Amino acid sequence: MEIRTLLRPLVWVAKHELAFARTASTSNANTQRHLSASQHSYASIPDFLLPSSVTKKHHASTISHRRRPLLQSAPASPGHPLQRRMFSASTAAKAAVVTANPRKDEYGNEMLIDITARAANRLKEIMSKDSNPNLALRVTVESGGCHGFQYLMSLTNTSAISPEDDTIFESSDFSGAKVVMDEPSLELLKGSQVDFTMELIGSQFKIVGNPAATSSCGCGTSFDIKP
Repeated sequence: MEIRTLLRPLVWVAKHELAFARTASTSNANTQRHLSASQHSYASIPDFLLPSSVTKKHHASTISHRRRPLLQSAPASPGHPLQRRMFSASTAAKAAVVTANPRKDEYGNEMLIDITARAANRLKEIMSKDSNPNLALRVTVESGGCHGFQYLMSLTNTSAISPEDDTIFESSDFSGAKVVMDEPSLELLKGSQVDFTMELIGSQFKIVGNPAATSSCGCGTSFDIKP
């Protein structure tokens, strides 16, 4: 009888603690459901209509879900290693304008060249310095040099140009810079560019990007052509 009397308070405490634990668990579950429902209900409401306290909580809960990497790359496969995309800007060169005696090749295509901006600017400087607006750069191809053919360049007056044999090109900006070629030379240089280079050994007019040339010497004045 005395043992039961002593254990009775302990049993009562244990029952109350168990009931309290169940009540707390139910309360926490209800709170989580309430918060979830609140966030769902706020999702369709614009931020500027929400109270400040709710806006902060709303932003904190949504920002973490919205964060995504700015750039995503597909996983590399064994045969296709992952590569970065590189972007570059390039502008196509405009062909010089034929102002006298246009010519076509054996396939009926017009034979054109290009005058780079550097070459045009240099020619304009020479014309201005000599006070001669009729000055032109003559480009001729002759046999010789270490590769079989060589470029020869000289300054001439448009009055000395042959209207039957020579073709006159002017830079596409119509600044007055002119290049003259005879027909045999133009056949070997069509599609190329007349450029002006400044190097340690000196500055000079130069032919670059000649589609007919297979190789050239280091100085760039001699070349060979495709058979």
